[in-house]
Amino acid sequence: MTHKLMRLIIVVAMMVTGFVGIGWAAETEVDPSSVSEGLKAIFRYGNGSRDTSNRLNANTVALMSGTIGGTYVQIGADLESVLDDGENLRVLSIVGRGSVQSVADILYLKGVDLGIVRSDTLDYLEKKGFAKNIKGQFTYITKLYNEEVHVVAPKSVHSLADLEGKKVSIDLPNGGTFVTAIAVFERLGIHPNFAYIEQRIAYDKLAKGELDAVIAVQGQPSKATTQIKDPNLHLVPIDYAKSLQSDYLPAQLTSDNYPNLIPKGELVDTIAVPAVLAAFNWAPNTERYRRLARFVDAFFGKIGELQQPPFHPKWREVSLDASLPGWVRFRPAQEWLDRNGNTTAASDIHEKFEQFLTQNQARLLGPIRSEDREALFHQFLEWQKTHPVVR
Repeated sequence: MTHKLMRLIIVVAMMVTGFVGIGWAAETEVDPSSVSEGLKAIFRYGNGSRDTSNRLNANTVALMSGTIGGTYVQIGADLESVLDDGENLRVLSIVGRGSVQSVADILYLKGVDLGIVRSDTLDYLEKKGFAKNIKGQFTYITKLYNEEVHVVAPKSVHSLADLEGKKVSIDLPNGGTFVTAIAVFERLGIHPNFAYIEQRIAYDKLAKGELDAVIAVQGQPSKATTQIKDPNLHLVPIDYAKSLQSDYLPAQLTSDNYPNLIPKGELVDTIAVPAVLAAFNWAPNTERYRRLARFVDAFFGKIGELQQPPFHPKWREVSLDASLPGWVRFRPAQEWLDRNGNTTAASDIHEKFEQFLTQNQARLLGPIRSEDREALFHQFLEWQKTHPVVR
């Protein structure tokens, strides 16, 4: 075979291969807009066009969540996954810096529509004189779930009283743990030396003996707390003292959630505080008000999907019609509930209330007085969401 013929064969082979490659690419090329509603919304009107910008901003709701490793971040990510719907609605979850900072962000940070805060944060800000009538500036979409107080300490610490004068980390001073921890210790008359350290760093310092305890207020299972494997540490119980009962609920931490910190089959008594999906109290007929109303319709309509795996188990505690004393619900949220009915059967209430009283009698530290029943009933309304009727 001559060199000329060999070169001709190679050229023909390359041409054939090239044409085949081009043909294959043409057959398998995917139009982004055919598989992604988000891309369709962005590129339908051309890059950088004013129409695209207006549409993206008009249909995006920005939610201030919480710090890395906390429950709020996971809740925000779940809302993004379930509610994002191309150009109709986009949820933008922002990593925050805790409940106190979220209150400020909802009030003052441009573009933030709503956020997750704890129910005791606004009361704390008012009682300490930082704000007046702050609840009037807010509206709530729904009470989300209860967040349990986790106190991690060496096994030599048997109760909160043992932390008198000890060095205790209560997270950064712009978070909800900071607020709840200070309130609880004040009401119990216990005086630790507080350290303000981000929780992941605090757990490392606790393991090295540089701290006597770390407090984290998060929905169980708390991701950071489940990762603790030091056999010298455990979760410290919190008694449901009378001074705590006006703002906090009885709760228990389980060995299923914390096998490294609680012996198998045992429970650790603690308290919990509700987390709230809150928004600025926008005037009706404003664009921000309409944007929140669109969010409510999507969110409430898909609550059943959020309460299934693989989403955070705390979603299963959410009862959309749960009320929050002292708060005003966002009107479109209340109207949605009125149209779709309540989620709790009225016929079960008395039976379940008696069950609640029976199971929590020991923790209530004595006989239940008639004047206490109203406060206990509000606690029961939270407790009953996660406890089925015993028949």
